Amino acid sequence: MARVKLDLPQEFNFSTEIPVRVSDINYGGHVGNDSILSLVHEARVRFLKEYGFTEADVGGPRLIISDAIIVYKSQSFYGDTFIIEVAVGDISGHSCDILYRITQQTTGKEVARAKTGIVFYDYEKGKVADTPLRFKETFSIPQS
Repeated sequence: MARVKLDLPQEFNFSTEIPVRVSDINYGGHVGNDSILSLVHEARVRFLKEYGFTEADVGGPRLIISDAIIVYKSQSFYGDTFIIEVAVGDISGHSCDILYRITQQTTGKEVARAKTGIVFYDYEKGKVADTPLRFKETFSIPQS
């Protein structure tokens, strides 16, 4: 069976600590797959806030999640604390990727990698919006 692969950048723009909640644990006794998506959502909100954005206002338009990828690396359990690193990649005219590396704080063991595809959207006009200039300027990698 072909496996999904997700390459991550060498550097991340942001890092946050998030403890595993009892509600993140599934019937198998470890963090459930649905909880990883919820935890990266929390990390994304914190990340955007750090740069003066929100999901409802990214320099004008809102964010819509167009797709998500999660690659699991190891189990995690109640009582663990995650370090979730966040980076922006593949910025284009109307979209970008937000990438996440999740590690267990105590051991440094990688738990998961994730990517959410982002589309910028203008709800008043009911259509896709251009990537905001301030967002591009904040997260674009300078060309050498």
